[in-house]
Amino acid sequence: MANARITVHTAADIDRIEPEVHGHFSEHLGRCVYEGLWTSDSTDEDGYREEVVSLLSDLEIPVLRWPGGCFADDYHWEDGIGPQEDRPRRRNLFWAQGPEELPEESNAFGTDEFLELCERIGTEPYLAANVGSGDPQEATDWVEYCNYDGDTELADRRRENGREEPYGVKYWGLGNENWGCGGQMTPEQYAREYRRYATYVGTMDNLMLDHELELIACGFEGHEWNRRFMEEIASEAWGAEFPLDHLTLHHYYGRTMNVSEADEDQYDQLLVEALEMEDHIERIAAAINAVATTRDIGVIIDEWGTWHPEATADNGLEQPGTVLDALSAAAVLDIFNHHSDVVTMSNIAQTVNVLQCLVETDEDDAWARPTYRVFDLYAPHKGSEAVQTSVEAPSRELADDAEDRELPLVGASASVDDDETYVTVTNLDCRETQTIDVTLEGIDLESSSIEAELLFADQDPDLEVDADNADEFTAEELDVSVDSGSLIAELPASTVAGISIE
Repeated sequence: MANARITVHTAADIDRIEPEVHGHFSEHLGRCVYEGLWTSDSTDEDGYREEVVSLLSDLEIPVLRWPGGCFADDYHWEDGIGPQEDRPRRRNLFWAQGPEELPEESNAFGTDEFLELCERIGTEPYLAANVGSGDPQEATDWVEYCNYDGDTELADRRRENGREEPYGVKYWGLGNENWGCGGQMTPEQYAREYRRYATYVGTMDNLMLDHELELIACGFEGHEWNRRFMEEIASEAWGAEFPLDHLTLHHYYGRTMNVSEADEDQYDQLLVEALEMEDHIERIAAAINAVATTRDIGVIIDEWGTWHPEATADNGLEQPGTVLDALSAAAVLDIFNHHSDVVTMSNIAQTVNVLQCLVETDEDDAWARPTYRVFDLYAPHKGSEAVQTSVEAPSRELADDAEDRELPLVGASASVDDDETYVTVTNLDCRETQTIDVTLEGIDLESSSIEAELLFADQDPDLEVDADNADEFTAEELDVSVDSGSLIAELPASTVAGISIE
């Protein structure tokens, strides 16, 4: 008998799952850029780590955010262009960086290197402009350098630096965590600064560019902040037009839990913290909708993932990559699918070596972490139409929890594209196998082609990936049967399944 019953309402569309929901984030922090994406302080134009480029290309990531993070609001982009030997060495005010873990930035990896990387791996760039210590002219000049095809000094400087054609950067974040490391601003103060920046950056696509820019404002997990920001943006002094396309927030979890020392009760707590993403999305969307009644503004979660005590500023925020972390990523990606009507992008933190990275490196080696496998398994959802999915599953109360929270032991989401329905199911129970019964409304399973894969069947939740065992985390075939019009399968503890029905 099934423990969990899942019903896919194939005709109940939610919205298109934007490919950018599977986006990523890279900051000048620890070994993310230097020894991650780029060989340390290389002056070679081919300083990219090709094994990392290959892994990221294979994943077909849709968008990559750079250069931060807190780093962005003390970064001046002109330091990172031109001949590398002439670039100034600057402070890194917030992070230990590179293999030497110094609070310094060589600027060997700058705008042109990042944008070429994006082209090499086939992804859209998302640039975060400096609001905390910069000014609107600096941000607008950056847009011009990257995107203008005329005869200005900045466009010519780009050509002199080896790039004839404009890069066509579409996504521009105006600030990062401006309630904290980006300037300690009140929401009203940031709203006024944001509008000032947006006036100049946002005007660039009126006459100078042949494509529209998408402007991204910084929000906060404290949702009263978002309400006040939106109200200030919409105040009479500014008029009715909203100068933003997306509003962001950041959600990290697991801050008190060392996975290698944790027990099963703590596993449950981490997964419940990950599932709080749903409440954050609903609350930030409500703050937007309460004010921006005449403008469609998307929600972006441009930093999210696990952040464990092992990850400190001193070690460049490095932590082990485990199955438990990957399990939490699957739960969050299901939430994004359920809210595809408002979520327009997300960027897991961070791409290489830092926090819940997808790729890890050590000297000449590079390998995929378990979270990479989850993103690969969920890839068929990208660009498809999310549909309503009902889950009836047991739950378990958190131990010694003052809020009496419970962990649902099974999660799922589904999408439809032409003749294919794709269903992802996660056994969030790190203790027991869960038997699932999946019904797809309007689909005759007896005459359908069904393929299914399973991740992590033979791995414990706290198992860490390294160069030697990385291949053991790849997907294997899942045995699925059809009984009385339903799909039946057994999911071992802490596993993730992807099921394709055509």
